[in-house]
Amino acid sequence: MMRRGMVIGFAVLTTALVYLYSFTNLFSTEYRSGAANTPERFIPLPTLDKADYDARLLALAHVSTTTATSTTAVATTTVHIATSTPRLWPVKTVYPNAGAILPFKRIVAYYGNFYSKQMGVLGEYPPDQVLAMLASTTATWTAADPTTLAVPAIQYIAVVAQGSAGKEGKYILRMPDDQIEQALLMANEAHGLLILDIQVGMSTLEHELPMLEKYLKMPQVELAIDPEFSMKYGNPPGTVIGTFDASDVNYAAQYLASLVNEYHVPPKVLVVHRFTQGMVTNYKKIQPLPEVQIVMDMDGWGSQAKKKGTYKRVIYPEPVQFTGIKLFYKNDLKPPSTGLLTNEEVLRLMPTPIYIQYQ
Repeated sequence: MMRRGMVIGFAVLTTALVYLYSFTNLFSTEYRSGAANTPERFIPLPTLDKADYDARLLALAHVSTTTATSTTAVATTTVHIATSTPRLWPVKTVYPNAGAILPFKRIVAYYGNFYSKQMGVLGEYPPDQVLAMLASTTATWTAADPTTLAVPAIQYIAVVAQGSAGKEGKYILRMPDDQIEQALLMANEAHGLLILDIQVGMSTLEHELPMLEKYLKMPQVELAIDPEFSMKYGNPPGTVIGTFDASDVNYAAQYLASLVNEYHVPPKVLVVHRFTQGMVTNYKKIQPLPEVQIVMDMDGWGSQAKKKGTYKRVIYPEPVQFTGIKLFYKNDLKPPSTGLLTNEEVLRLMPTPIYIQYQ
């Protein structure tokens, strides 16, 4: 047990360096001088390539640079057309700080909880098999879109909604550190990201996120929040679909931004799950930040037609910044489905998802 604890502790200390070397080419952001008692120095990150960033946003929105230039050239003579049919995508928000993952890379995440075979891939298969499957799946995404390198992620449900109130009356179960550290070890072995997924039940993000700060401050650890299990009106989780307001999303983004600034790490990714409009209210007030990139993830299951329809109905008309989609290895195969959406079908969605999650 002591040896395993030492291994875990070593991994926690070193995964930051692995991430920075493997995915951001920013090795390193911090170091101590060889001279005794010399204060720490911080090496500036390289500047953001704004031209590449903008071009990639246009590509995700299926807008060629030729089309964009042509539209600009005739804008003065077709104002009435532009006003009646405004282009929703790409979304023009603040530029991210240097070191941002999106849209330069696509995140491919395997989701679940080690205690449950029903909640996703992570609990259904042994870790070595999960990592092999994830590596293979990630490679298929890079092959499908060679312009965008796909990076693997372990998406671990760190706070799980429960049907019973529990000691605190919050209808949640927080995962112990050893389980989160197992997920961190897997992410490290995959040379990828760890995404901590939060189901707040009758708790709040304000209460839960600070408990995970020792992980969220790491440069390779991102955050996902699930409105489905945010029970603001006293209903037990699973009895009705929950909701987050823009104020909740903004709190999470601002909290992550404070960690980015305090610990001098690259911008964070914040994933917001969604499959109904009521799950996220006041979307226009959601504010992406230079330190935090926000992904609205369509995580409903069903047939190919249903998933495309939900994406078009819920994600497309309420733009925030980036988009994602969840693919269910089992639920997406229930009749009348004839199979999972293929990589090519997902890439044709408007806008193209930059985050892919498998459950």
